[in-house]
Amino acid sequence: MARISGVDLPKDKRIDIGLTYVFGIGRAAAQAILKKAGIDGSIRVKDVSEDKIVKMREVIERDYRVEGDLRKEVSMNIKRLVDTGTFRGLRHRKGLPVRGQRTKTNARTRKGRRSGVGSKPQKPAGSRA
Repeated sequence: MARISGVDLPKDKRIDIGLTYVFGIGRAAAQAILKKAGIDGSIRVKDVSEDKIVKMREVIERDYRVEGDLRKEVSMNIKRLVDTGTFRGLRHRKGLPVRGQRTKTNARTRKGRRSGVGSKPQKPAGSRA
């Protein structure tokens, strides 16, 4: 089983696709890593030998920031924006889209479920208050 940066790569996928399961490695970076390590991207993860996995690990550790270090850097960048009170930081704090998207409609992923005007629970039919 190939384990890189604390992530188990899926056995039945091609190695160039399997590397993308590591946070911070996309398709282009995966192909560049394989080229530097001298590995064919079309072989399956289960067929990669241990010495080739070691070569990939060395390339990743030397040239790329992945998983925990990258997550920490991203969260620190967001924290810096929030602390300095920039416009982007305020958008992060309010949970709104940061990159200029419209919010009159759409933006539901960032804003969450609608809380519309008529969304209060109805009173039972026979009761008077």
